[in-house]
Amino acid sequence: MAPAPPPSPRSRGSFPSTWGDSCECSQVLSSVMALGLRCFRLVRPVFCNYLAALTRPISEGTLKTVSGRQNDHEQSMASPALPVRHFATKKAKAKGKGQFQTRVNLNAALVEDIINLEEVDEEMKSVMEALKDNFNKTISIRTSPGSLDRITVVTANGKLALNQIGQISMKSPHLILVNMVSFPECTAAAIKAIRESGMNLNPEVEGTLIRVPIPKVTREHREMMVKLAKQNTNKAKDSLRKVRTNAMNKLKKSKDKVSEDTIRLIEKQISQMADDTVAELDRHLAVKTKELLG
Repeated sequence: MAPAPPPSPRSRGSFPSTWGDSCECSQVLSSVMALGLRCFRLVRPVFCNYLAALTRPISEGTLKTVSGRQNDHEQSMASPALPVRHFATKKAKAKGKGQFQTRVNLNAALVEDIINLEEVDEEMKSVMEALKDNFNKTISIRTSPGSLDRITVVTANGKLALNQIGQISMKSPHLILVNMVSFPECTAAAIKAIRESGMNLNPEVEGTLIRVPIPKVTREHREMMVKLAKQNTNKAKDSLRKVRTNAMNKLKKSKDKVSEDTIRLIEKQISQMADDTVAELDRHLAVKTKELLG
């Protein structure tokens, strides 16, 4: 065999160059490994938490919740949904009644061609004034001559006030006199009217002179006066109801000439006026009741 040829000068000189390249590669590799290690340190806590969550046991509460949701889903798929109607309770209705309602304030001059609201208002006020006058003169703890003035006496000539057929005077704090000398034929009718006046009076007669002893103020007398005040208030409400009905009947006659919205507003205005008057009647009754009962 022929001997191997000796190395060329180029191959000998190339060794230092290859060693330098290997050193540079090792430095790059070290840098990459250091960067990878740093990234691993940053990602490691997140990765550990993820593994812990995967290996964590499921609690009983979670199982119940999941199973409950599955059962609800199965029931909803098995039976169709039915419409449910919710009815208002008594408490809800009572709460609705207490809520503020919008008030109507119509100009009477704009609707006077349809109905005279000022006239309706005056009629309602007259009912209020009549009750106040009745309370002042008739419904009182202390009977006075003025309380007998408005007692109605039924005579052959019709119904007359007691002060029109007799002279009423106060003889003492405990006695009232009614002199029937001008109309002696009405004496019996006057006695009957005084007894039936509701003021707990028991008149006595001497010829044409009627003696009316003033009763003592007892608890029973006070309660009787309160009862009489309530009766008179209810009568006033009946009169007020008639005024409202008459106004509504007049309004109905104009339905062919006016729009429904206008009629509805006027009706609400009249009802509002009547409600305000009723509240005023109740207020005066409460004040009078407190006065009578002391």
